[in-house]
Amino acid sequence: MNTSTEATHPAAQLKPAARTRQPFYKAMYFQVLLGIVLGGLVGHFWPDFAASLKPLGDAFIKLIKMIIGPVVFCTVVTGIAGMQDLKKVGRVGGKALLYFEIISTVSLVIGLLGGHLFNPGAGFHVNPDSLDASAVTGFAEKAQHLGIVEFLMSIIPNTFVSALADGNILCILLISVLFGCALSAMGDKGKPVYTMIEGVSGVFFGIVHIIAKFSAVGAFGAIASTVGTYGAASLLPLLKLIASFYVLCIFFIVLVLGFVARLCGFSILRFVSYIKDELLIVLGTSSSEVVLPQIMEKMERLGCSKSVVGLVIPTGYSFNLDGTNIYLTMAVLFIAQALDIELTWGQQLTLIIVAMLSSKGASGVSGAAFVMLTSTLLVVPVVPVAGMVLILGIHRFMGTGLAMTNLVGNGVAALVVSAWEKELDRGKLNQQLHPTKH
Repeated sequence: MNTSTEATHPAAQLKPAARTRQPFYKAMYFQVLLGIVLGGLVGHFWPDFAASLKPLGDAFIKLIKMIIGPVVFCTVVTGIAGMQDLKKVGRVGGKALLYFEIISTVSLVIGLLGGHLFNPGAGFHVNPDSLDASAVTGFAEKAQHLGIVEFLMSIIPNTFVSALADGNILCILLISVLFGCALSAMGDKGKPVYTMIEGVSGVFFGIVHIIAKFSAVGAFGAIASTVGTYGAASLLPLLKLIASFYVLCIFFIVLVLGFVARLCGFSILRFVSYIKDELLIVLGTSSSEVVLPQIMEKMERLGCSKSVVGLVIPTGYSFNLDGTNIYLTMAVLFIAQALDIELTWGQQLTLIIVAMLSSKGASGVSGAAFVMLTSTLLVVPVVPVAGMVLILGIHRFMGTGLAMTNLVGNGVAALVVSAWEKELDRGKLNQQLHPTKH
């Protein structure tokens, strides 16, 4: 199906005709940052009232999740149907998975080495018998059902419609690929369907832009309720773990992803600046899913191939979780140190392998990172699952860092695979990352 639609893609339609400088107070990044600051102040000075603001953040997240399924479906279908060679689908998917596994291994090792370097759990000397595991029972129950077979079966939805209704990204990706391949095979007969889906895609991206206008309100409510519930004082005993984790995330982004970015011909710092709006939304909501439609649109605007973005970004949300990997290995090591448990190098190697698998098995599960941690501890029984209660209170704060790292990692992955496929528009890339030169 010959459907070259660069000019008519929803992202292109919704893009301003010319870059105009708007007042700083109208910029999304400023509004979201203001919401975060105000939310923190309200949470600190009026904690009871702030805790009641949680529905503001929850409502914004639900609004975005409501639209993720249709956006991913339309983007992937039109991307695949527009390919001249369906072998490209397998080739792009294979390259993406290879890249994901390499970078995931690096991030897991960095988390482990960082745990040894900073030694955040030293000095706690917690008696395992004194821990109350009831608070993490729910996560343990979910983790017990995350075996390889269960994971593979969960990718197949019960019905075509249920994939969209449940919002499981892997299920949506499966039906989207099948639909796109079948539509492409129809040739000219499929053009009316293609045109319809492309038009619907424009509508859904329009809805995304409307919802995005409430980003600052969502960030305000989420931060206010978090600070009001836990309080800044509750962080002090575990501040070393939080600080160490964020240092490792920054190290990974600047050095590891920075090195990858340099090989592809762009600056990681300029890329981070380019997606600052999305990063601030993630900072406020502690969820990278809330910006999935926006990051897909921005990556196309940055010069990535539409078909590559449609495959790499949604897949990366399940298979390329760099920040989550750092969190997994570092959290297990922290719990072991706090409980005065010595892990052998063999056990730590097993930990990396198990974490590599468990980080893929909790896609679409509520509290995914915590469930992944639980499933990892269940396989490495030398560290008791009850030890998770030590970080239960600060998981939200660490979840923010891992979500932001995941977002940056997936954006870089789309650029890498596009460059690998020789479908990265360098002109667009330079124009967006170096606007003052154009």
